[in-house]
Amino acid sequence: MIVESPAKAKTIEKYLGPDFVVKASMGHVCDLPKADDAIDVNKGFEPKYEVLPDKKEVIKELKKLAQEAESVWLATDEDREGEAISWHLAKVLDLDLSETNRVVFNEITKKAVTEAVGSPRQINIDLVNAQQARRVLDRLVGFHLSPVLWSKVRTGLSAGRVQSVAVRLIVQREREIMSFKESSNFRVLAEFNLDGQVLLVAELRDKVPDAATAQAFLESCVGAVFEIKSMETKPGKRSPAAPFTTSTLQQEASRKLGFSVAQTMRVAQGLYESGHITYMRTDSVSLSDFAIAQAKEVVTRNYGANYSKTRKYQNKVANAQEAHEAIRPTDMGSQTVPGENQAQRLYDLIWKRTVASQMEDAALEKTVAVISVSTNNQEFVASGEVIKFDGFLKVYMEGRDEEQDDEEGKNGMLPPLKVGQKLSLNRITAKQRYAKHPPRYTEATLVKKLEELGIGRPSTFATTISTVQKRDYVVRESREGEEKPVKLFELKDNRVVGKDTKEVLGAEKNKMFPTDLGMLVTDFLIDYFPTVLDFEFTAKVEEEFDEIANGKMAWNEMIGEFYTLFSATVQQTKDEAKRVSKERNLGVDPVSGEEVWAKFGKYGPFIQLGSSEGEVKPRYAKLRADQRLDSISLQDALELFKLPRTLGELEGLEIRVNVGRFGPYVQLGKEFFSIPKGEDAYTVSLERAIEIIDEKRNAEKNKVIKELAPDVQVLNGRFGPYVKMQGENLKIPKGKTPEELTLEDCKAMLEEQKDKPKKRPFKRK
Repeated sequence: MIVESPAKAKTIEKYLGPDFVVKASMGHVCDLPKADDAIDVNKGFEPKYEVLPDKKEVIKELKKLAQEAESVWLATDEDREGEAISWHLAKVLDLDLSETNRVVFNEITKKAVTEAVGSPRQINIDLVNAQQARRVLDRLVGFHLSPVLWSKVRTGLSAGRVQSVAVRLIVQREREIMSFKESSNFRVLAEFNLDGQVLLVAELRDKVPDAATAQAFLESCVGAVFEIKSMETKPGKRSPAAPFTTSTLQQEASRKLGFSVAQTMRVAQGLYESGHITYMRTDSVSLSDFAIAQAKEVVTRNYGANYSKTRKYQNKVANAQEAHEAIRPTDMGSQTVPGENQAQRLYDLIWKRTVASQMEDAALEKTVAVISVSTNNQEFVASGEVIKFDGFLKVYMEGRDEEQDDEEGKNGMLPPLKVGQKLSLNRITAKQRYAKHPPRYTEATLVKKLEELGIGRPSTFATTISTVQKRDYVVRESREGEEKPVKLFELKDNRVVGKDTKEVLGAEKNKMFPTDLGMLVTDFLIDYFPTVLDFEFTAKVEEEFDEIANGKMAWNEMIGEFYTLFSATVQQTKDEAKRVSKERNLGVDPVSGEEVWAKFGKYGPFIQLGSSEGEVKPRYAKLRADQRLDSISLQDALELFKLPRTLGELEGLEIRVNVGRFGPYVQLGKEFFSIPKGEDAYTVSLERAIEIIDEKRNAEKNKVIKELAPDVQVLNGRFGPYVKMQGENLKIPKGKTPEELTLEDCKAMLEEQKDKPKKRPFKRK
């Protein structure tokens, strides 16, 4: 039996017993070669596959075992990629497609594996064709677009059908933020004392537009009588979220665990291959009858029968690739799994979501009290919510994407109140609040948007997001907020007092920012290849892949329809498009009188002070991470020329700070010391620069534990002590003390490492 990964092989082999040998293909074994003749356009887009260079030894071993075996079973994953891997294996191993056993299972448990072996099928060529169509189309787009970008934008660039659309979404959002008009208003909150102990918080129904109006309103409330005008209590309920699909798992793991999309898929794959969860690539929200019964038993046993409610969720997407269950534990009786902390945390999330989906609604009671002001016609509103029955909330509550307003103005359970009741005012505050620009995407909200638009499928989201970052079109990072002035007015003891404060607002955590390169490439592609970057077109292509998977469309005809128009556009762009030259004249430097330009060059965006044709050589400065070619001002650009800065002297040498290709650094003579992340070359002090120098020197001193020969050192490393010998890093065996190692010990360690076979990482291409 051939599966995709060694971990999966190990788990399955213990279920099947001695009659089976289970081996791993280590992902895809064949792919299109990099040559330009990989696809024969004139023969119906026939692909020419070849065995991947790093899989030749794998195939050699599998061929030998296949010839010796009574029968061969192909048990790669049950999605389109898995079906294609089985098809390639059948081809390279010379297996008869009509007689080859193809088995799939949604979970790696003894029951699922033995049932699958009891009902094998043939390779589904429609699923293979759907995967083949995606691979061929993506190669055609990338292979033809990339040279255009090389000649018209910058050498070394590349484009992809789905990746470029994802970058477009991020660029569009950035442009919305850049054009966002800043505005503010005042939020007015009143605090009332009830019986001298309970504090009731209410918010003014209408937002106040400016400081003058806010101050005038508070002054109008001096000496006012506050009275309960009306009360309303309504019952409500909350229902649990459906079990996880691939995208909802990625979103929730990001929100609750801080995992990247790629990290979530890596950990989930490990859980699946170890037999702890069902298959992690799925669009389905349905659970099997077996899983529903198991969940009911767990809920009843742990929380009581009144917490149990059987729910059957309907699939939002129905296609051949994802016709199986949601992501769930294989055994809901187990709330923990062995292994690393990340695996336990993700499993716990999956367990809670699955169990909660089979629980009763939460019953709520919401009360709203309207409070009148005797001196004006404004009204305050106090709202409270109390959970009468927690239901599924006992186990799990779904996370939320964007930063929420603070909970001021919200109460838990409101104290006993009645219409006509007079309230004792503690204070009223009016605080300035700034309107928020549209939120930048996180990896999770980008997945959500792609899914809403119908772009990509579960197997592609993680790859798409990783690729756009590797290509330097997008960066995922956190950025500090901006300090803004905030006005605050307070009415207390019949006196209104105003004060000016400052707050840091708009901090971003793990958000997706487009680089200037990403914006440049996106603008070019929108201008010349609008179809490729069109959201509806990209979604339509995904639907056509589904049609192919269902046997309702010929894959090469679908490719042909796209390629005719696309190839013509490529040729026209090559002939007519001018090379992109991105530059802005920012104005004139008041000191030197030279012009200042923002430009895009070989190594990215930069500022140029002075003309290349002038007598004085121009100066150049790199933009900071949070600056944009499209929006940087003259003043901000001139600030960049304050580097390099000379801070003072140490050991008779100048201490300078600057920013280089690898970030900010301190220079002392011919020595260079990196400035730690989060610190700024423009503001670092002389004292801090000396600290950075001392820290680096001390670390270097402590790095060498002992030197046994000119090329043999025992060193302290990031992950503990190790031996460096003849260019090799050697792991120190357990029980050996680094300080007591001899040269003979190190030689033995080197020989032992040479004898060990090189590990090949498992890559699913």
